Amino acid sequence: MAGGKIKKEKQKSVRAPSNHYQGGISFHKSKGQHILKNPLLVDTIVQKSGIKSTDVILEIGPGTGNLTKKLLEAGKMVIAVELDPRMVLELQRRFQGTPLSNRLKVIQGDVLKTDLPYFDICVANIPYQISSPLTFKLLNHQPSFRCAIIMFQREFAMRLVAQPGDTLYCRLSVNTQLYSRVFHLLKVGKNNFRPPPKVDSSVVRIEPRKPRPQVNPKEWDGFIRICFIRKNKTLGSIFRMKNVLSLLEKNYKTLQALQPSEDADAEMDISGLGDCKEDQSMDLDDGTDDEMEMEDGDADAEVSEFKEKVLSVLKEKNFYEKRSSKLSQEEFLYLLSRFNMAGIHFS
Repeated sequence: MAGGKIKKEKQKSVRAPSNHYQGGISFHKSKGQHILKNPLLVDTIVQKSGIKSTDVILEIGPGTGNLTKKLLEAGKMVIAVELDPRMVLELQRRFQGTPLSNRLKVIQGDVLKTDLPYFDICVANIPYQISSPLTFKLLNHQPSFRCAIIMFQREFAMRLVAQPGDTLYCRLSVNTQLYSRVFHLLKVGKNNFRPPPKVDSSVVRIEPRKPRPQVNPKEWDGFIRICFIRKNKTLGSIFRMKNVLSLLEKNYKTLQALQPSEDADAEMDISGLGDCKEDQSMDLDDGTDDEMEMEDGDADAEVSEFKEKVLSVLKEKNFYEKRSSKLSQEEFLYLLSRFNMAGIHFS
């Protein structure tokens, strides 16, 4: 009995690390290294990607190459961007001497700091901590690609696809959907990875809009940030805030002094739309506003001429009583254009 028990414990101690190793390489959860181990799931992702035999494929975070192999078999070429030098060596070793090796290009480096080459399609299982900045780096890439099939943390993915009125609809939803069409493809359980992450994942398809919308990215970002200060408050309440009015009036006076102002729109860099931490923890507004009084300093008896100018834009099409959580992309674009026509700017 005792001997049997000791033997069982030894077997357990030998097996335990296997969830964190593949081919002798240890994976670091802190770096977002979660390798897809389910071959059926890998096949499903490749199938849903719609890869053509002529496609140049960008893979981000290839790890040990489980997905890379299938991508090489499906497309013309794979450009794999990998930060970890151990994974780069493993990837090169895996395909060395095979017919696939001459169709694989490996770039070692941080994808957020790397100038990406031309590609037709992106397929990636990424570290979740770079989800937001990477999404907007891809959407800013020129020439535009056909689509990106990316594995995200499930909640982040659901924010990307959220529609007006959904609980998870937020600034990230609006910014992403301005520049792309986003589709949820499939949910992926944590046990499909080695080592398993703490959360479930989802695969999302992102298709850049062509042509790109003719919007000044900085202007748009400033406008959407204000609208989503508290997405379940009325726009009338938000735009009566003293600090919001002060910012807009400062912009108004500055631009009046600099007339005619420059019009830099769709050619500007949009990658900054995804560089903020609140896009990952994001602004879940539960509708309880007791702890935050929006009308900051609005008790003053004086009603400024500029304030009336701002509020008149909101009242024009009944936006005054509307909430950002329920506004469509078209409504945001229309309202921004009306503000701009009134000389009110957000950047």
